[in-house]
Amino acid sequence: MPRLVIALLLCIGPALSEAVEVRFQKVAENVYVHVGDVGARTVQNEALNANIGLVVAPGGAIVIDPGATYLSARDIHQAVARITPLPVRWVINTGGQDHRWLGNGYFRDQGAELIAHASAVPDMRARAGDQIQALRALLGARFDGTRPVFPDRLIAQADATLDLGGARVELLHRGGGHTPGDMMVWLPAQGALFAGDIIYVDRLLAVLPVSNTRRWLAAFDEVERLAPKVLIPGHGQPATLSVARAQTRDYLSTLRAHMRRAVDDLQDIGVAIRSFDLGPFKALNNAVELHPGNASRVYLEIERE
Repeated sequence: MPRLVIALLLCIGPALSEAVEVRFQKVAENVYVHVGDVGARTVQNEALNANIGLVVAPGGAIVIDPGATYLSARDIHQAVARITPLPVRWVINTGGQDHRWLGNGYFRDQGAELIAHASAVPDMRARAGDQIQALRALLGARFDGTRPVFPDRLIAQADATLDLGGARVELLHRGGGHTPGDMMVWLPAQGALFAGDIIYVDRLLAVLPVSNTRRWLAAFDEVERLAPKVLIPGHGQPATLSVARAQTRDYLSTLRAHMRRAVDDLQDIGVAIRSFDLGPFKALNNAVELHPGNASRVYLEIERE
């Protein structure tokens, strides 16, 4: 065997033998969260760089977001089993980003019902190919078994209240934000909110080509109205509302105001991006890398408004 091949195998072998550790921490009665990495998707974290929720209801477990791969969904399921012997009966997809739904296939195989907002499915279908291609290139064998499986129970309205195994779960959609199907999960009995990608803390949020920052801020207004006792962002540690304001709302509102002035003044997009003061947000993980793309997309979004 050529020496180069042997060297590559030695490099890949340890990585394939490692697995991400999914560990749920209790944040309220019968409510748990796994806090994912706040950095990029990697082989070591199996592309699981987002938060995953668990609600233990009398009639079964509810998983909030299934991870980005069949393998990471299996890891999530194993972590659920360490909390409760009850089966996972429901999986809620809080949006169209890969880690919010590409693990669906594993849980469908276990008999779980998959729930999402109807606006999420066209986004999932449109971007599935690109998401799969990128994850397969990154993860190699760790992506094996993953396939696009779309949710079977779709929520068409802005607010829906479900009884899932005896737990009251309110699903809130405010027109999207990070992705068109962004949907928050409100548990009124515990005062706990799984905000999905409406809220980022500890790392800078990402504005995507499918994002809508005006609707994103409207969704944040709903978080303010609820004033949750327990606030679980899509990325980062469980947070207070004041931290969420500073790290999500203030960045979005400041960026939109800056780009609104730039568009109104017919300022060149490059000048507008460079003149934004990133200082208050620069300490957030990935800020330097993500901000230029965010700023460009917000400028173009405001031009379309």
